[in-house]
Amino acid sequence: MASEFRNNPVRVSCHECPLRLRSHFRPFSSEELDFVSHFKRGELNADPGSTVLVEGSHSAHLYTVLQGWGFRYKILEDGRRQILNYVVPGDMVGLQGAVMSEMQHSVEALTPITLCVFERNRLFTLFQKHAGLAFDLTWLAAREESILDEHLLSIGRRTATERAAYLLAFLFERGRVAGLLDEERRHVPVTQMHVADTLGLSIVHTNKTLKKLAERGLIRWLDRGCEVLDPEGLQAVANWSPGDPKLRPFI
Repeated sequence: MASEFRNNPVRVSCHECPLRLRSHFRPFSSEELDFVSHFKRGELNADPGSTVLVEGSHSAHLYTVLQGWGFRYKILEDGRRQILNYVVPGDMVGLQGAVMSEMQHSVEALTPITLCVFERNRLFTLFQKHAGLAFDLTWLAAREESILDEHLLSIGRRTATERAAYLLAFLFERGRVAGLLDEERRHVPVTQMHVADTLGLSIVHTNKTLKKLAERGLIRWLDRGCEVLDPEGLQAVANWSPGDPKLRPFI
């Protein structure tokens, strides 16, 4: 485990957080920034494939993704996996465990990932003294619910081709807004197995479906991920639009 997890002291000050330079995130007041800087207790580095949080665990911490990609998932007793959602910089993980006493899903690192570590037992102070930050947590939870609604719609009503197009368009947009992707960086770090476990398709069906998107010139599949060539084309196939960009909070 020592090679997978490295607990470090604070290396990136909240006052100099690179995420605050991105226009997508709402600015903090000086009081909020001071509280968060004391709320943060360190940073956690995890290698790809490492399980950051385990379903059923009682974690003493909350985390905000600072760098990298991860995903949330549940596993059935027979080992089948359902990927629920993906996390990128600015997303919080572990809030469910803080509210419901234990985690209802697991979180795995998709790439090398760095997380800011916050003490769960100080969460109530945030609600007592910082209404704006408390609303931010509510906003994050509501946003997660809306994303899961869209995922459920995709699995329940979209065709296999539409599902795959939606997922890759969604991931590209999430990566772009988080600063992980742009016109030059188009690599979404998911394998075909990740896609299959997200969409509820067999690996054979997933492979055939992705080939259709590649034949249209929308994606190029690589050994360890997908290069998105035409995100707008994927959105059109999926009949999905990310909507107008909005300021979003993060802790």
